[in-house]
Amino acid sequence: MTLTKWFSSYKSSLCAFVAVVILASCSTTKQSKPAPSTSKQADVMQEFETNLTAEQLIAQASSQVSSNQQDEAVASLLNASELYLAQAKPHKALWLAKQLEVLAPSPAQQYRLAIIEAKSYLALAKIPKAYIALENANSIREKAQLVHQIDYFQTLANVQTQRNLPIVALDANLRAFAVNSQSTDSDIELIWQQFCQLSPWQHQQLVKMSPPNIKGWSKLITFANKFGDDDARLQRYLSQWQREFSTHPAQYIVGNLILQEPVLTSEYQNIAIIIPLSGKQERAGKVAQQGILAAYDINSAKTLHFIDSTTLDMTTLNAKLIELKIDYVIGPLLKQNVNSYLAQTEITLPTLLLNLPASIALLPHQVALSMRPEDEAIQAATTLSRQQYQYPIILSHQDSASRRIAKTFSQQWQHITGKAPETVFFNSDAKMQNQLKASLGVDLSQQRTKELNRHIKYSIKSELRNRRDIDMIYVVGLPLETKLLKPYIDVNISPFADIIPVFASSRSHSSKIDKSDNRDLSGLTFTEMPWQLRSKQQNKALAAQAKKLWPNRSDSLQTIFAMGFDSLSLVDKISAMKNKTYVRHYGQTGILQLGKDNILTRSLIWGKYSRSKVQEIAMD
Repeated sequence: MTLTKWFSSYKSSLCAFVAVVILASCSTTKQSKPAPSTSKQADVMQEFETNLTAEQLIAQASSQVSSNQQDEAVASLLNASELYLAQAKPHKALWLAKQLEVLAPSPAQQYRLAIIEAKSYLALAKIPKAYIALENANSIREKAQLVHQIDYFQTLANVQTQRNLPIVALDANLRAFAVNSQSTDSDIELIWQQFCQLSPWQHQQLVKMSPPNIKGWSKLITFANKFGDDDARLQRYLSQWQREFSTHPAQYIVGNLILQEPVLTSEYQNIAIIIPLSGKQERAGKVAQQGILAAYDINSAKTLHFIDSTTLDMTTLNAKLIELKIDYVIGPLLKQNVNSYLAQTEITLPTLLLNLPASIALLPHQVALSMRPEDEAIQAATTLSRQQYQYPIILSHQDSASRRIAKTFSQQWQHITGKAPETVFFNSDAKMQNQLKASLGVDLSQQRTKELNRHIKYSIKSELRNRRDIDMIYVVGLPLETKLLKPYIDVNISPFADIIPVFASSRSHSSKIDKSDNRDLSGLTFTEMPWQLRSKQQNKALAAQAKKLWPNRSDSLQTIFAMGFDSLSLVDKISAMKNKTYVRHYGQTGILQLGKDNILTRSLIWGKYSRSKVQEIAMD
């Protein structure tokens, strides 16, 4: 087709298209109510040098086509589509943008159309489609070497917030702010509130993404996390920050933090601790008691009342608490006792539960400390999915706890990447090696070699080859299971292939194994609480003393001891964590953060087996 014929065909198509658009714009079909925007930023539209309505722009496009002004006609229709969005008519905006896709000749126009589509889908609460449109916009930008506009980052921030991906949502907001010449103090406050919601490991993930001004934001939120409950100390660090980041936009936040009135924290004196001190769970209860008493030795300005939950009649507990003049409750420890305790609605004392209730929502005066391994799986999946791994495989033991962890890891990985990892379940028996060979594809390599040898005269010496579509393995199993499994993985990796890194949950780590020959675990990287790993956050003096007193204590009891220690330390800090969402507790079970559901969740550290030692590493 000659250029003249193509131009004539393009003009005819545009004329027909504009005619259809004019008819469509005159229609009065009923449209569903669009979803409200999650931020005023989502409503920011490009300013046009025109006072025309969308319908007038469409009519203008018609006359421009008649005057052989095809490029101007497409531009008018693009502006009309954006004005429909401004008028809260996302259906019309989306329809017009979709029709324009085949007529807009330049990458810049295609980019604008992709943004319009993303905004329209967002307004219509079609979040997956909005995200796909944004990915299309990014692809167009990369191919044409364009520069992202503010609308892209603002829309991306809202879409990622709707997808419950706070790290990338905040990254997008920081990038939008950096290119927004009309930013306000409200925009800065929004960014600060998003920082306050991040856990420390999420914060470190954000730092690695290197958004604009991150160094100042990172140092500020770290100061607030660590010292937010100590007004005098925080003031000193804020003054230091102001000197170091004199031109940073967060100066507005620091000014507000300096001027805010100190929050009076509650100091509780009479504390009731409900744990099993007899019966089947006596050992667990007494280990929790030892952890609490270890913290009490550091701060003994309180009176502790230990109540045995095994012999306790919950219906008489309220009277007992009144008699003892209790002003705070720690416990119960066991899940069944937690549910019984929450059923006593007349008890309105502030309470730190040491287990999660089955399904009961917590009241404002109730807080629960979560030790769920599923939280650990979410942290691991989020962190590892941002390490450029594309093809993970999960090797999980068959028990119910391992299955829950594996399922959570898989769901979080799919949530972030859109792809579900393969999961292989194994038994800790003679079948383990065969199951592993099957999952790595080594058995197929063996079968091919046997088939080849059967059809030729001479025997072939060959190296077995594993699958090449696996670049990471996540193991969920107990320490002895992992110690058996890890060597199988190592010997079944082909010498022609890259080493496949192996990661694990804290279930795979044991301080007892650390004392033995652990060469079989070399290279294994895992998440762990500070108490179980020599680290910056570990209370090393207490850890050394505990190991001396109880050298044979199991890993599960070590966890209960650390939880007991943290629980007493939290009593006077929870009120500050409620009033100031940025306050964190750097404990032995992890860095603790209070969520909107009144549940304390943990950020864990990472450890790695390296030759004959285990050490903390920076993974986030």
